[in-house]
Amino acid sequence: QVQLVESGGGLVQPGGSLRLSCAASGSRFSMYVMGWYRQAPGKQRELVAVITSGGNTNYADSVKGRFTITRDNAKNTVLLQMNSLKREDTAVYYCNQAGRGTVYWGQGTQVTVSS
Repeated sequence: QVQLVESGGGLVQPGGSLRLSCAASGSRFSMYVMGWYRQAPGKQRELVAVITSGGNTNYADSVKGRFTITRDNAKNTVLLQMNSLKREDTAVYYCNQAGRGTVYWGQGTQVTVSS
């Protein structure tokens, strides 16, 4: 059983930055696709960014140029650097691990962008 633990959420003003971190338990972390998703109140969960085992990345159009996803396979960690945050980025952010027929989710971390 894999556990994903997110951290780094909080309250930030528009234009500010936050860095989310997701620590994964289990072995063979480097073999999995890791992703960040978010869910705002009253909306469906949506993809924010993913990074493959080979380091290829993909972003939602709404965050391109502002967010960066990276992974550290030695530390079983995936990061999401969020810059130039907007009010519409407010949501619960979830870490996701997928591959080899399995999908795991973290418990989520709240990001609130407000003045």
